[in-house]
Amino acid sequence: MLPAVAAEPTLPSWALGGFVRVEGKNPVIVPKENSKFDCPMRKSPVAWEESDTFNPAAVVKDGKICVLYRAEDNSHPGLGRRTSRIGLGESKDGVIMKRRDTPVMYPGEDAAKEYEWPGGCEDPRVAVTDDGLYVMMYTSWNQKVPRLAVATSRDLLTWEKYGPAFAKAYEGRFKDLGCKSGSIVTKVKNGKQVITQINGKYFMYWGEDNVYGATSEDLVNWIPVLDEKGNLKKLMSPREGYFDSMLSECGPPAVMTDKGIVLLYNGKNHPGDKGDKKYPSGVYAAGQALFDKNNPERLVDRLDEAFFRPMESFEQSGQYKDGTVFVEGLVYYKKKWYLYYGCADSFVGVAVYDPDHPATPDPVPVMKR
Repeated sequence: MLPAVAAEPTLPSWALGGFVRVEGKNPVIVPKENSKFDCPMRKSPVAWEESDTFNPAAVVKDGKICVLYRAEDNSHPGLGRRTSRIGLGESKDGVIMKRRDTPVMYPGEDAAKEYEWPGGCEDPRVAVTDDGLYVMMYTSWNQKVPRLAVATSRDLLTWEKYGPAFAKAYEGRFKDLGCKSGSIVTKVKNGKQVITQINGKYFMYWGEDNVYGATSEDLVNWIPVLDEKGNLKKLMSPREGYFDSMLSECGPPAVMTDKGIVLLYNGKNHPGDKGDKKYPSGVYAAGQALFDKNNPERLVDRLDEAFFRPMESFEQSGQYKDGTVFVEGLVYYKKKWYLYYGCADSFVGVAVYDPDHPATPDPVPVMKR
């Protein structure tokens, strides 16, 4: 008989959390059938957020939390085949959202057309500089190659697209690399979470399978970190027998603290023998890793159990049936941390961490007998 696993785990002092779901208010963003948008790609009105709304970014602007979320129309049946656009919701309390009727980012008649038609713009992570420049790392998806792309804005409404983040690095070697999930390092400064530099450069964790790194001097052109053989340097990888045995995908903007750089990430459990038997096959749950604040390539520590996992019905009943809490938005607001996440690839949820009243992380599931 296999032993039961402790139901109430504790977090090390460097980790953020636990995060508590806002009771009775989740999910905070759900699909809407009546939102219509004159799509420049379809050349007709589209119910742009009819099917699913998920995988959100979050930032603070003008005293409000702003959530930028991925929305899918109903143009094609099947996971990953519809067109994605990015919508915007604003909230004074982090829960009740006032949403715009039209998307703020979408595939259009612009320089990014070859990268975004027909799949669109997916899975944003957004952070802001000290002087108010919002930087979005998102997936441009032409339904052939997913590319990590960059866009910037001053108002969150009008975005300037720059195309693939790695287009100019190493003479274009990684321009057509299938890549996604960019997490720029931030820190809390004077009560505001802003993008910071390390050793005179900006640093970003990125990657869906492994965690990689990249540096930049302008937040637009990024240079991947390579190992001594000239290959992409793996900073963190999936672990056999753990909740992140299949994927370790970067989550929201990383946070520099006095203990190091905390990266929240999304782990996928391997459906075969390499997975963690305590977790369902294929489930997405969230982990945390600590990197050296002076050497962001050096992994210092890592949680062995997910601190956040699918537990509620709305986290297990969307278009991804195995269950998903996919963390992408983390924002410091009124001395608390608000975590926004995708629920089963269909909704947006929120959970809150109050450093003055810390809670326990999600319980570890009991080992199957």
